[in-house]
Amino acid sequence: MRKIRVLVVDDSQSMRQLIASVLTRAPDIEVVGQAADPIEARQAIKDLNPDVVTLDVEMPKMNGLDFLEKLMRLRPTPVIMVSNLTGAGGEATIRALQTGAVDCIAKPLPGDPVLFGDLVEKVRVAVDARVAQPTLAKREGAPTSSTAPALRPFRPDGRVVAIGSSTGGVEALTAVLTAFPANCPPTVITQHMPPVFTKSFAERLNRLCAPAVAEAVDGAPLLEGHVYIAPGNPTHHLEIGGVGVLRCRLRAADPVNGHCPSVDVLFNSVAKAVGPAAVGVILTGMGRDGASGLRAMRDAGASTLGQDASTSLVYGMPKTAFEAGAVERQLPLRKIGNEIVALTSL
Repeated sequence: MRKIRVLVVDDSQSMRQLIASVLTRAPDIEVVGQAADPIEARQAIKDLNPDVVTLDVEMPKMNGLDFLEKLMRLRPTPVIMVSNLTGAGGEATIRALQTGAVDCIAKPLPGDPVLFGDLVEKVRVAVDARVAQPTLAKREGAPTSSTAPALRPFRPDGRVVAIGSSTGGVEALTAVLTAFPANCPPTVITQHMPPVFTKSFAERLNRLCAPAVAEAVDGAPLLEGHVYIAPGNPTHHLEIGGVGVLRCRLRAADPVNGHCPSVDVLFNSVAKAVGPAAVGVILTGMGRDGASGLRAMRDAGASTLGQDASTSLVYGMPKTAFEAGAVERQLPLRKIGNEIVALTSL
């Protein structure tokens, strides 16, 4: 069986060697080359034609973001961003994911016992991802195809929206939420992502979208015009609950489906807390997280939507949910935001 060919791009020789050593332990992956900067990487991509590229965010001569944009425009290739776990690193990584990178992984901290623990699996997923030049707003605030003007003012009907996503979710969620009006229904989201990255993602969405977007805080009331992103906390899940006033709950628990926070946990809590007064949406991502929870929402009377295969970067989570009977309708990404608005409008 042909091995997955990977090019490692990082200005640190020790980091390149570390990444290469992790990848070469997998029998189905071959590191075909290394590059110290985007100039070397450009030539290496021409010469080696790798299946996947790991790309550092901060590098000399040309930063990783500028190189990624050129690569996606001229030669779309699956890219996994390798970033420092800092505020600046998180913001740059979110920009990279919106520019076309398939996924991201954090550089290990000193003393970290697990070095790039899920990098191998991310490479395996990336090689089959539907990578193309991103159509989503390269300029901040630029309108997307999902943001057609509303025919009449939006009046929320009191329902709650719950969304789950993973690989490819940064671009997908941006497309969905930029279609929301400022007084959108209360919306809770679990996106698989490391801690610093979820904070940066929420802040970036808050700048791009009409509603207020923030990381969820335990006890925060669910309000119209607000979107709550599950913190990428490896020990807590986002749920909703409460008597009289629905609130966000951050509950300490073990991973579910290998994830913490888990989409299934969020969806199950929504099914229990509001039943038919909800809309559940599952977007692009690998694995099966969210399928059983979305089925619970549908069984409780909620409306449920899934992203279709043609627009999913990775058609794993929405496919599993569809096959489980959890999805009422599959839609292309460009239509999902407006459909949520239509479903939750008086």
